[in-house]
Amino acid sequence: MDVGEILRDARLRARLDQAELARRAATTQTYVSRVERGVTVPSLPTLERLLAAMGLRLLPQIEAVSTGNRGPGELRREFLASTSEQRIEEAMTLSAFLTGIAAEACNGR
Repeated sequence: MDVGEILRDARLRARLDQAELARRAATTQTYVSRVERGVTVPSLPTLERLLAAMGLRLLPQIEAVSTGNRGPGELRREFLASTSEQRIEEAMTLSAFLTGIAAEACNGR
């Protein structure tokens, strides 16, 4: 599930339309639509603001994977076996994560 799907699912559970969520989060309905469709990935602070507008909070979690650490060869084989869509999604997820870290660093957190 990507960020857009998560946001859309949360919005529907909160029984809000895109315009109402946008109003509550001080953004536009067009922006909410673009996030939900995966056209754009919000920064971490923006995602937190959108969720807060629905009374929700983002709780990042790190879990150990059962396979343990993987070597460079295994990671490369896994990467090469993935589709271009999966690679793009992974790159977008990493970009959003790094943008959030950079924003926090700039804000002195």
